Amino acid sequence: CPEQPGLLLRAALSALGWSLSSLPQEMTPQEQKIIKHLDKCDFREIHKYFVDKNEARKALPKEEKQKLKEAADKIQEEYGYCILDGHREKIGNFKTEPPGLFRGRGDHPKMGMLKKRIMPEDVIINCSKDSKIPEPPAGHKWKEVRFDNTVTWLASWTENIQNSLKYIMLNPSSKLKGEKDWQKYEVARKLKDVVHKIRAQYQADWKSKEMKKRQRAVALYFIDKLALRAGNEKEEGETADTVGCCSLRVEHIKLHPKLDGQEHVVEFDFLGKDSIRYYNKVSVEKPVFKNLQLFMKNKDPGDDLFDRLTTVILNKHLQNLMNGLTAKVFRTYNASITLQEQLKALTNPEDSVAGKLLSYNRANRAVAILCNHQRSTPKTFEKSMQNLQSKVRKTKLRALTLLPPHQSLSWM
Repeated sequence: CPEQPGLLLRAALSALGWSLSSLPQEMTPQEQKIIKHLDKCDFREIHKYFVDKNEARKALPKEEKQKLKEAADKIQEEYGYCILDGHREKIGNFKTEPPGLFRGRGDHPKMGMLKKRIMPEDVIINCSKDSKIPEPPAGHKWKEVRFDNTVTWLASWTENIQNSLKYIMLNPSSKLKGEKDWQKYEVARKLKDVVHKIRAQYQADWKSKEMKKRQRAVALYFIDKLALRAGNEKEEGETADTVGCCSLRVEHIKLHPKLDGQEHVVEFDFLGKDSIRYYNKVSVEKPVFKNLQLFMKNKDPGDDLFDRLTTVILNKHLQNLMNGLTAKVFRTYNASITLQEQLKALTNPEDSVAGKLLSYNRANRAVAILCNHQRSTPKTFEKSMQNLQSKVRKTKLRALTLLPPHQSLSWM
């Protein structure tokens, strides 16, 4: 962000302020004596160096840019493909992540910690027994070489921040990935045949004598009606405070007997996957509303809304209703049904190709709204908005010179 280096540095220092403990192994003994507090370091020269380097790369002649592209293509050609069942398939991410500061998603508690460099000794290779095993860099060796044809990853390592596994996988366009997607939608197609029976059951469970059944039924209603993610259990302090349906807390919803001309309105406000805010006001069935009042009774804002339900319990119940059924399948099913219904309503066989494309994009937008898919803000958003506002001001000023005085005052 060259336009706001001060803001960038303050944010970086805020993130780094508590992570100095991860740096000593990267510093010489002399540096450790000098640097005690990162917030007293001046990073502006480093920032300027990278900004200048980036600008210099942009200013390269066309011929130089072409050479860089050819060099990158050569690396892609050598390392970016594998042979799977006799077919040459593209690899999705054939490079390991470089060392740097851990960003995480949203307000992550481990933001600013140092990601270590991945060495060959950290990497497990997965290939066929009869294949040529990739050579490690000179002077190094792989952590392990496996021949496991029951998994789809080609290499893996454990990152040091959360001790989670990272993988080198096939490109989404590969045959194997396509088959997995096809299987996912086939399960959703099977749900179509039993979904009415499942809905009738969870509606009946709204009046169950068992509290855990009531909670399960209301949660399943939300997952079905609103395409909410189930939400997985996480260790406190290890990840950002994001939730799904089963992990909703009392503070995440508000109940309105009447709102905006509608009855039994539930107002949702929480951070979902990738720390994307989910905000929605939706009118629900009266039994659902009454159950929510019951679930919230005598609870504090930080208490679980569904205190007798977990994702594991919910998915186990769904497996009993249909083989392969999980909360995620409901999301796939409802997204697919929404797209199908929108395409049927919006498209016309007589439309031009441009008209059909517009209808398709509108149908996709309806699915995105249902699933709360949001485009991330582009890096150049603020600058683009400033340019647009500047153009609006200039247009108004030009128009003022053409209008009579009394109309100019009225228009302004």
